[in-house]
Amino acid sequence: MENEAATQIGAAAATIWEKASALIIEYTFSVIGAIVILIIGFIVAGLVKRWVQSALSRLSHSDETLTMFLAKAARYAVLVLVFVMVLTQFGVQTASIIAALGAAGLAIGLALQGTLQNIAAGIMLLFLRPFQVGDFISTSSASGVVKEIGLFATEFETLDGLYLLAPNSEIWNSAVTNYSRKPKRRFDLVVGIGYDDDINKAFAAFQSIVDGHEKVLQDPEPFIYVSNLGDSAVEVTCRVWMNTADWWTVSRELTKMAKERFDADGLSIPFPQRDVHLYQAA
Repeated sequence: MENEAATQIGAAAATIWEKASALIIEYTFSVIGAIVILIIGFIVAGLVKRWVQSALSRLSHSDETLTMFLAKAARYAVLVLVFVMVLTQFGVQTASIIAALGAAGLAIGLALQGTLQNIAAGIMLLFLRPFQVGDFISTSSASGVVKEIGLFATEFETLDGLYLLAPNSEIWNSAVTNYSRKPKRRFDLVVGIGYDDDINKAFAAFQSIVDGHEKVLQDPEPFIYVSNLGDSAVEVTCRVWMNTADWWTVSRELTKMAKERFDADGLSIPFPQRDVHLYQAA
C-alpha cells in the first residue's frame, strides 16, 4: 500500500511539474516577446515623434507649440498600440479593455468639454495663424498685443499695460480684427470748416501737409475730398496710407499739423451751435 501511494504521489508530482514547465516555457516566451515588443515600440514611438516634428517644422504655417503637441500625441498613440499588443501577448482579451477605455475617454471628454474646446480652438489658431505673437488684435472678448498663444488660452498685454488671459474658444468663436497683419494701413483725417471758408484752400492745406510728411505713402496716392455737408460745418477728408508700424504716430502727427495749418491759413474749425429762442409769456 505504501509503495502504491508513493507511486501515485510521484505520478502527480510529475504531472504538476510537466504542466508547470509548460506554463513556465509559455510565459517565458510571452515575457520575452512582451519585452521585445516594448523595446521596439518605444523605439518606433520615438522615431514617429521625431518624424512628425520634422515634417510639421517644414510647413510654412507651423508653430512650435502645435508641432510639439502633435508630435507627442503621435508618440502616445503608438505607445497605446504597443500596450495593447503586450496584453495580447499574454492572452488577455483586449476588446473589453478597448471598450472600457473608449467609455472612459467619452466620460472624460464630456467632463472636460470646455477644456477640450479650448484645446481644439488653440490647435486651429496655431495652424491657421490669423494672428501671431506681437500682433495687435481685437475680438469681442479681448484686445491687445498678443504675447503668447497656448493650447488652452492666449495671453495679451492691453494698451494700458495690463495682463489679459483669454480662453481660445472665445477667440475662435468671434470675429478677429488684426491691426498688424497688413503692411499698410489707411487713415482718414476729417476736419470740418465753416460754410464761408474756401474749400479749395482747405484742399491745398491738406495737400501741403501730406506732401511735407515723409511717412505718408504716395502709393496709394493721398485723396482729398468733401465727405459731408453737416449742420454746422463742411467736412473735408484727407485719406492717406502709411506703413502699419507708423500708423499710431503718424495719424497723431497729421492731426496736429492739420490744426496748426488751418489756423495759420485762417480756416475756421466750427463747433456745433444751437440757437435758443426765449418767448415772453403773456
